[in-house]
Amino acid sequence: MSLLFPLGLAALAAWLLPLLIHLARRHPYTPLDFAALRWLRAQVRPRQRIRFDDCPLLLVRLLLLAALALLLARPALIGPAPVPAAWTMVAPGLDATALRGNADARDWHWLAPGFPPIDQPTPMDAASLPSLLRELDAQLPAGTALTVHVPDPLPGLDGARLQLSREVQWQPHTLAVTAAPRTSVAPRLRTRSDEPAAAQQWLGALQRAWSTQPLAAPLADNALPGRGEIGVWTGNDALPGTWQSWLQQGGTVLTAAKPPAGAAVLLRDADNAPLLWLQRIGQGRLLHLRGEWNVARNSALRDDGLPRSLLQALQPPTTPRLGDARDHAPLRATLPPATPPLREPTSLLLLVIVLLFALERWMASSARRRAGP
Repeated sequence: MSLLFPLGLAALAAWLLPLLIHLARRHPYTPLDFAALRWLRAQVRPRQRIRFDDCPLLLVRLLLLAALALLLARPALIGPAPVPAAWTMVAPGLDATALRGNADARDWHWLAPGFPPIDQPTPMDAASLPSLLRELDAQLPAGTALTVHVPDPLPGLDGARLQLSREVQWQPHTLAVTAAPRTSVAPRLRTRSDEPAAAQQWLGALQRAWSTQPLAAPLADNALPGRGEIGVWTGNDALPGTWQSWLQQGGTVLTAAKPPAGAAVLLRDADNAPLLWLQRIGQGRLLHLRGEWNVARNSALRDDGLPRSLLQALQPPTTPRLGDARDHAPLRATLPPATPPLREPTSLLLLVIVLLFALERWMASSARRRAGP
């Protein structure tokens, strides 16, 4: 146990108050003179010792002040709360009743935020299973055995192999996959009808490098790119109002206009010079490509790796979220020790203080009744 505010123990100086009160309220002894004793020779009076009146009441008052001082000092219990010697975790989506059988349900928990007991309803949100296992590993004390039942294939992967500080009994259970994995579709460029021929030629080559589809037909004067398309604006003038509205609502526009000072660099060339900037406008993205659209005058457009780099900048590869559960069994690694949690027994101290105060009031009233006429 440690004290979070040791200066609170200075309140123990209040012990002087009940000590002085009990010293001052000793029962008085009134001397009486007897005629037959007046002729006796005076004797030396014995030395008086300090004696407290009503010692049980004094002790209760001292304990009450000590409990108040301890409450001000904020004691904290270091270390994790007692837990069973073995924990069994079940990922949501599995039949916990069939897995548990006749085993004791106290040591079984859902692999979900808060780690609720298995007898509670199945959590709807499992969050990231690897993140939950890392959190659980940091909370459980060393030596606690851990068994984990997970579905196969395993959902919620975060791209890093799971490493824990203990051995884990990894139990995958085959489940049918109901949804096919999503595949990314290459973006489709959409230009205006008055684009220069040089720009049309390079954009057509860029579109063919991304997919087998040719460059889409140019837009009419008042038309806008469709959903999922990237509008190309090669002019140096400002975007028209209709394009700006479409951009703010979530569209993407590629332009060669000079980027503003606050734009973020999204792509660099082979010489590490900025090549593509990103500017957020509302819910949309305004992409600024360096230089002209003419391949003859812009050497960056002649880079063979530009189409692939540009596609990855526009559509970053997503981290796989579904994988073989057997291939993602946790590895045991030496991890830095986690800071043990602190538990303050404030409620227990408040209960003790209330009980001591009630006992002190009862004993004080009883003492007054005894000392009455």
